[in-house]
Amino acid sequence: MLETVRGPRQLIVGEGVAQNIPRVVAECGSRVLIVTDQILLGQPGVAEIVAAVREKVEVVEVFSDATPDVPLADVALAVSVAAEMDADVILAIGGGTVIDLAKIVGVIRRHGGTPRDFYGESKVPGPTIPLVAVPTTSGTGSELTPVSVLTDPDRQLKVGVSSVHIVPDFAIVDPELTYTCPATVTAHSGIDAFCHAVESYTARPRAHGPRDPVEQVFLGRNPITDHYALLAAERIARSLRRAVRDGGDTDARADMSYGSMLAGLAFSHAGNAAPHALQYPIGAATHTPHGLGVGLLLPYALNAARDAIGDRLAILARVCGLDVTDASDAEAADAFLTWLDRLLADIGIPPTLADIGVARADLPRFAELASGVTRLIQNHPGPTDAASLTSILEAAWTGDRTRQILTPSRDGDRPFT
Repeated sequence: MLETVRGPRQLIVGEGVAQNIPRVVAECGSRVLIVTDQILLGQPGVAEIVAAVREKVEVVEVFSDATPDVPLADVALAVSVAAEMDADVILAIGGGTVIDLAKIVGVIRRHGGTPRDFYGESKVPGPTIPLVAVPTTSGTGSELTPVSVLTDPDRQLKVGVSSVHIVPDFAIVDPELTYTCPATVTAHSGIDAFCHAVESYTARPRAHGPRDPVEQVFLGRNPITDHYALLAAERIARSLRRAVRDGGDTDARADMSYGSMLAGLAFSHAGNAAPHALQYPIGAATHTPHGLGVGLLLPYALNAARDAIGDRLAILARVCGLDVTDASDAEAADAFLTWLDRLLADIGIPPTLADIGVARADLPRFAELASGVTRLIQNHPGPTDAASLTSILEAAWTGDRTRQILTPSRDGDRPFT
């Protein structure tokens, strides 16, 4: 047996834990760069955190110009601010974009260079300056993970910096900070978290040598990641619809915060797979939200691999509340995939790639680009050649899957055909 689990030095989760942020930041350094965005900075909860940090820490600067998908121009601006103020700790308050930006700023602040020097796996040579990550959405899990996803204008797909050294030192997850998250953002970030859980649980298992847990970031699923992934899937399945429909549903918001956090722990080792690899070129081409893209692609990728993971899809059906007691694994897998179709529709995820402006002629090119994202595509449990990936995209473009739900789930869905 050879496994590893990655995560922050300390994870603090629960309603009201944001009050600990100033003390944690002050214990990490005396010159803090706060990374956030303009919308968040105008919200009372975030403004209160910034004010409390200013009272506790000697020097505070705020970089609030983070924009979606972490363009390299944002990195350059934030690095410049960090250098000018001689930052020795970073506080990130926001969604995945903000936290991913803070991660790469920390890398360059400690090690110099440019983001391109660190693309890929394990290119960061050592620890970065301390990072305290505070999520305001429930989705990316970036506050726990060894990944920073960036947008490079010279490339046709998003790029990732993956290293154990960029896991934040502290993750402070307070569901109360998500209460003002808009319904669309809740939907897109929430289905991203569900994808993390499902992709981790169905990731291809791999044998490893003693050096692999140090030299590689994503290592495939193991019993520990399975545990986290199933707990995450259960919480998100029962609460994502509710959180989208009513942002003031505090129980649903808590479930989503916990589910996102658990899914982040799962994929920090197991890794994401085909939906994420395929979304990279599609997202870059269509400028559509990351969560929308991976959510749309998830059922098609799972269906393509069902010969290898049918038993796991059956377990997911049970975990997500479907009554499949008397069903075979194949029937339970069908029930799960059809339930997933319904979930996606209910939260506003389009059913096909054509719906988000993807041209059919571009599918082979997108498949070829995705096949080069080795750190992700190697986790897909089905075939990963370009033709097989193109087949997944063809199905997602036409929306040609037909299935039948067997029974209602616990959260009140009715059977439909």
